[in-house]
Amino acid sequence: MATDGVELNRPQQQVTWRGRAADGVLAAVVCALVVATAPDGAGGPALALAVAGSLALAGYRPAPRVTLAVTTLCLSGYVALAEPGAAAALPVVGAVHTAARAGHRLVGAVAALLFLAVFAGLGEGLNTTLLLAGWFLCAVVTGLADQNWQAYLRQTEQRALDAERTREEVALRRAGEERLRIARELHDSLTHSIAVVKLQAGVAVHLARKRGEEVPPALLAIQEASGEAMRELRATLVVLRDPGPVARVKEVVERARAAGLSVTLTDYDGELPDEVQHTAYRIVQEALTNAARHAGASEVTVQLTVGDGQLEVVVADDGRADPDAGFEPGIGLTGMRERVEALGGTLECGPKAAGGFLVRAQLPLSVHESRAQDPLVRASEAK
Repeated sequence: MATDGVELNRPQQQVTWRGRAADGVLAAVVCALVVATAPDGAGGPALALAVAGSLALAGYRPAPRVTLAVTTLCLSGYVALAEPGAAAALPVVGAVHTAARAGHRLVGAVAALLFLAVFAGLGEGLNTTLLLAGWFLCAVVTGLADQNWQAYLRQTEQRALDAERTREEVALRRAGEERLRIARELHDSLTHSIAVVKLQAGVAVHLARKRGEEVPPALLAIQEASGEAMRELRATLVVLRDPGPVARVKEVVERARAAGLSVTLTDYDGELPDEVQHTAYRIVQEALTNAARHAGASEVTVQLTVGDGQLEVVVADDGRADPDAGFEPGIGLTGMRERVEALGGTLECGPKAAGGFLVRAQLPLSVHESRAQDPLVRASEAK
């Protein structure tokens, strides 16, 4: 809790013109009550002090201590000159409350004692002074209670902000840990088995050729498939251990070109969120794989552009896809759609009217809310 002489560790509230107008109206009402209850013999100087001290309450927000000092001195002078009733203490009670609410309880208590001393000597007597003492005590207590309540509200709001900020960091860390765990499981369970299959198939092919025998096509297929599986598994493990920046799109494009596919790439070199980068890489990888294996395409264009707060990924080929034939998305395209929707984006894929196949994905660059839909994040948060 703040004390006098120590600045309160809280932001200054911005006072609107409506708030200032309300403060002025409140001060005017208090002034009217004080003037209305003034004794008949009160002179002009006494009423001027009463009016000045009451209207000073309008400045309690920006300067509570100055307001308290002005109000206490003016109303003390008013009591000394006019000997009014208990209503004269109303502006001072309000100033003491606002000072205690701002954390200046010691200054408020001193001002209250000063006014009570003047009122006890020149006011309506001891009984009224004791009544006013109760008012001032209530003003200090309610001011402190309001200060503590406001501090509690600010602390609660700050905790909520901190929790919102750290929730995503924790979710991302746990998602990364889950990816590493999956990568280790895949490496331990599959890599060894596939390597053994590839090695045995290679040995069998080598021995068959050494003996001058014809290598069975099934054996060659096993050897090729196991090698491809090893490469795919290795790429999968790398992606699981690394978010997969968009720069890796160039790598998958280069591999497609090395396989004989003509690919034209229009890349985006700016900074992107990791989730968007990884999803873009996976979309291009799947689309180029489909174009090389199933579409019979000779030309493929890959475009990554940013605009209107989203990344657009377009992969189009000139393959043999027929727009009039029925289109049934496979597992790869289904997984692609799930990745895009997990980020809150949209995906269009299917045969083009002019022939060939088109994949167009729009990924929002702001993925804070949709990130929670990521299956890996959900799985990690469920732990």
